[in-house]
Amino acid sequence: MPAHEPTRPLHLAVALDRPGTYAAEPYAEAARLAERGCLDFVTLGGSFGPPGGGRGRPDALAVLARVAPATERIGLVPTVTTTHTGPFHVSSALAALDRVSRGRAGWTAAVPAADAAQREAKAAAAWREAGAVAEGVARLWDGREDGAGIRGAASHRFVDRDAPHRVDVEGTGCGVRGPAVVPRSPQGRPVVAVDATARWPRETAARHADVAYVRTGAHDPRAVRALRAARADLRRRALAHGRDVGAPAGRLVLLASLPVALYTAADAVALADLVAGWYADGVADGVHFRPADPDRDLALLVDGTVPVLQHRGLLRNFYPGATLREHLCLPRPAGRRTPAEGTA
Repeated sequence: MPAHEPTRPLHLAVALDRPGTYAAEPYAEAARLAERGCLDFVTLGGSFGPPGGGRGRPDALAVLARVAPATERIGLVPTVTTTHTGPFHVSSALAALDRVSRGRAGWTAAVPAADAAQREAKAAAAWREAGAVAEGVARLWDGREDGAGIRGAASHRFVDRDAPHRVDVEGTGCGVRGPAVVPRSPQGRPVVAVDATARWPRETAARHADVAYVRTGAHDPRAVRALRAARADLRRRALAHGRDVGAPAGRLVLLASLPVALYTAADAVALADLVAGWYADGVADGVHFRPADPDRDLALLVDGTVPVLQHRGLLRNFYPGATLREHLCLPRPAGRRTPAEGTA
């Protein structure tokens, strides 16, 4: 019997992290391999902290900007630490990544590990700041209409100051006044992801994220219960903000973030069984894999796990769309300009 397309898409992503590697080519090779498996996107972590034991991390945005022209369809999602990067710089850098990748950019909003591990009050404050940055970034992206340039047609100035779209962002520790100095990107707003495993980032995820990760383990007997609880909590928080995560415009993709160590083809098949089970139970929309060995595990994932899921009709074998939003079944958002505002 031929495999059928699932009515509810299964989403897969993979982390490319390999501490201590700074050259772009290993990341590009891994991204191309993940693309061959038709995964939705790859992620790459980043850190502003000092490297420990000679195992620092590269600039995730810079690396994935280099990976973009080496790939064609797969989404590219760097981690951006909001404590160290304000809305203006985040919005400009990600709009550039979205443009160079032709609509495949996203970002994982994060706070430094030290802040996340602090007492509840400090962690909550750090995530409130992250939410404010995410809101500011979205407003800056929406500060320009689709197709609008950054020069005034009549004045030939870099920004037409006679009709700016004013965007004021406050409360982030670095006030910003718009409009953005780059045109609106191919996706309108690149995809926003948040690791919502802990309770502090859940409010930020429920309000601002398109994708939420929840970390769990393959052999954790509490995994299914934890994923169900996280989904219910995110839905409740989202509804409190007037967001219907069941509607296309409010869709929130929940991915179980899973560490994997694959040694044999049997391991790859067992992983497919686990993913299929979670998918059937409806506890997650897919899985974000975190390989222990980037080379070994990713190869077995693409050549072992993915074909099993495709054979069972749970996973596509081609990319039906071109942008990351299309991969994730997320609509392209319209800008949020008011009728009284002029055009730049």
